[in-house]
Amino acid sequence: MKSSCPAVTADPIAALDGCPPVSAAMEHDAPLPFIDVLGVRVEALTMEQALARIASHLRRRQRGYLCAVNVHGVMQARRDPGLAAAYAGAAISIPDGMPIAWVGRLQGHRTTQRVAGPELMREVFLRPEFAAYSHFFYGGDEGVAHELVATFRRLAPHCNIVGTFTPPFRELSPREESALVATINRARPDMIWVGIGTPKQDRFMRHMLPKLQTRIMFGVGAAFDFHTGRLRDCSPWIKNAGLQWFHRLLQDPRRLWLRYLRDNPAFLAHMALQLTGLRSYTLAACTPTVPDSPEKVRV
Repeated sequence: MKSSCPAVTADPIAALDGCPPVSAAMEHDAPLPFIDVLGVRVEALTMEQALARIASHLRRRQRGYLCAVNVHGVMQARRDPGLAAAYAGAAISIPDGMPIAWVGRLQGHRTTQRVAGPELMREVFLRPEFAAYSHFFYGGDEGVAHELVATFRRLAPHCNIVGTFTPPFRELSPREESALVATINRARPDMIWVGIGTPKQDRFMRHMLPKLQTRIMFGVGAAFDFHTGRLRDCSPWIKNAGLQWFHRLLQDPRRLWLRYLRDNPAFLAHMALQLTGLRSYTLAACTPTVPDSPEKVRV
């Protein structure tokens, strides 16, 4: 495990300490439109609306995390209460995949779009409204995060990337977690991009957010590999047809075949039951993460 934390430039958030994590239900007075996907709450968003939600979250100086919800995540949440709780506690949840967007449209949210983690990440780095904020990368194989820094500094020369951390392929030990907390809290990034895959990244963000001096964490799955060229992206028509999973399967069949064989048919069957009214699925209550006191978080 290695960490890298270059010098930090001026932090646009001078008063980060004490900003409580919030759930989506707490951020606005008016309830947000959402998709009910087998009991998982996903916001019915377009890409532009997702970016506006992130910008609003940053301006309000709130703390939270964003979950990118796809078919695999929904089916995992049915088996994993910890993942279900992480989804319920997210400040923002996006429809990461056409099947989730299609469910939103069938439930009356006609403008719902696929908002994929890698594409959202790229837009955040390119948009001028986010230029003053700082970033930290957590995840990837050895060397991937450093390549990602180079990629985004070429793409967006103005970006302020204040550090990276490559975790081991297991849970962090208490000593490793303490080192990570110290590294991040010295850098005080506004945004932390977590690329360790569902369900690990979602449980990680829920667990770590109260300990970290940051505003928002993003679970973006394979975005690190897409942006460094380790995974090939597919054509827009393949994504819009809901077939990106098949493109991924062709690139990594040994790891993904069982996931798709187990999750995809089960998702279709359960969604047919939900949409026809033959079965109902209880929505998990929004449960914001409770922060540690600032004294415990500050290093």
